[in-house]
Amino acid sequence: MQITRQADYAVRAMVYLAKLGPEQRAATSQIAQDKKIPPSFLAKIVSQLSVAGLLQTSRGAHGGVSLAKSPAAITLLDVVEAIDGPILLNDCVDGTNSCSFGDACPMRPVWCEAQEQLIAKLKSTTFDYFTGSLPISSM
Repeated sequence: MQITRQADYAVRAMVYLAKLGPEQRAATSQIAQDKKIPPSFLAKIVSQLSVAGLLQTSRGAHGGVSLAKSPAAITLLDVVEAIDGPILLNDCVDGTNSCSFGDACPMRPVWCEAQEQLIAKLKSTTFDYFTGSLPISSM
């Protein structure tokens, strides 16, 4: 499994914003330049993160983008799912029994456990980690 380039860019932008002080804004052009994100792609990402309630945007001379919540209240899972949708390692773990083998499949428990561990790790990693104020939690 690999997260999309769009989700990777979204995480980069959120790390950039998390490192700013509270209530500080950044121009998307500055984020794009510093984090090597194509500006048109970043505009789409900012829109998606804003709809998800993770970013605030404001226009004008003193406008820009800022986190909608504290870095401690935003997880990697929030950002990845806002961009890519729910994490799904394999079709069989979505609960719809889309696999013809169903519960008889010897791999299903492995995929389910791996997905649970990945989701738990992303959910326990908040953006205050990237500001240097918290160690990453251990599983």
